[in-house]
Amino acid sequence: MLEVGTKAPEFTLPDKDGNPVSLTDFAGKKVVLYFYPKDNTPGCTRQACAFAEAYEEFKKINAVVIGVSKDSVASHQKFAEKHGLPFILLSDPELTAIQAYGVWQEKKLYGKVSMGVVRSTFVINENGMIEKAMPKVKPDTNAAEILEYLTAK
Repeated sequence: MLEVGTKAPEFTLPDKDGNPVSLTDFAGKKVVLYFYPKDNTPGCTRQACAFAEAYEEFKKINAVVIGVSKDSVASHQKFAEKHGLPFILLSDPELTAIQAYGVWQEKKLYGKVSMGVVRSTFVINENGMIEKAMPKVKPDTNAAEILEYLTAK
């Protein structure tokens, strides 16, 4: 996983409508980049809905929220529509950004070991540097913790 103070890896991935979105599109703004395992699973849904509830607060402080998983564009579109998600969801089936940010890791579930996305969040500053890195975040408190961090500054 990437460390605070390192340059955030650049990426260009399709959003839920298939439009290309690059990290450089948000130069001059804070970016909250969160990686999650799968659309429409209980934890990922709670996390996304928490970011959606806090979305206006993030907008007030000029912060962009971006969620990334390896789900397809179509899956993201259904996920966003079903839960009214106002922020950007990016599809990364080739694991381009997921691996660049070091969140594709070995996971253990019920004694079974597999590779997967470790739920992680990064705050990227206006100059494209990683300002905060949070590995293994909790879906229910992640959005509030990030908002608290950004508003306390």
